[in-house]
Amino acid sequence: MQPVVLITGALGGIGQAMCERFAAGGWAVFGTDLDASALAALQAEGKLAGAQAADIRKPDACREVVAALLASRGRLDALINCAGVWREGPVESFSEEDFDIVLDVNLKATFFMCSASIPALRQSKGAIVNISSDAGRQGNRNAAAYCASKGAVTLMTKALALDLAPDGVRCNSLSPGDVQTPMLRFQAERYGNGDTAAYYQELLAKYPQGEAARFIQPGEVADLAFFLCQSGARSITGADLAIDCGVSAGN
Repeated sequence: MQPVVLITGALGGIGQAMCERFAAGGWAVFGTDLDASALAALQAEGKLAGAQAADIRKPDACREVVAALLASRGRLDALINCAGVWREGPVESFSEEDFDIVLDVNLKATFFMCSASIPALRQSKGAIVNISSDAGRQGNRNAAAYCASKGAVTLMTKALALDLAPDGVRCNSLSPGDVQTPMLRFQAERYGNGDTAAYYQELLAKYPQGEAARFIQPGEVADLAFFLCQSGARSITGADLAIDCGVSAGN
C-alpha cells in the first residue's frame, strides 16, 4: 500500500523540497499551508496527492487537516513539520506580535500537528520529523525568540520519542543551518539594512569552511528527512541531526 506523508509549510522552500522528494520516492504527499490557491495549483500539477489550506497555529485546524487527509487517503505514515517563520531583533525592543508569531508557528503549530497526527501514526507505526534549527542547538545573536522556539522543538521531539517508542512511532528532528530559501531572502531583505549581500556574508562568516562556505540547499534537508522515514532508519528515534556544514560542531 502506498505510504502517505503530511507536510506542513508545503509552499515554503524546505516544504516544497520535501513534497518533491517524497513524491519521487513513491509516497502520496498531502500538503498544508495558508494559501489555498497555491496549494490547488500544486495539486493540479500533480505535485500533491491532496491538500488543505489551514492556519495550523490553531489546534482545531490541525485536527481538521488530519481528518481531511484520512478521509481522502485512509492512512498516515509520516508527518513532516516544516512550517516556520523568522523574526530577529534585540529582546528589549522585540514586539509581542513578533514573539507570538514565532512561538505560534514554530512551536505551537508543530506541537498540535503532532497531537492531531499521533493516533493515525500509532496505527501505521509511522514517523515524525520536526524541522528545528542550528538555533535550537546553540544561541544565535539577535534571535532569542527564534532560538527559544527551535530549542523547544528539539527537546519536545526527544520527549515525544520517549512517549511514542512503545507504540512503534519514531520521532526525530533536523537542525539545518542557513538554508537557501525564500525565508532566508526575507531575513536579508528585512534585516539587512538595505545590503542583502553583506547580510549573507555575515551569516556565512560563522561557517568553518571559510571562503568555501555555502548555504544549505532545501533538497539536502529533504533527503535526510526522507531517509528518517524509511525502514532502514528504524533504530533512529529521539535524535536531533545537524545539517549545518559544521556550524554547531564546536558547541
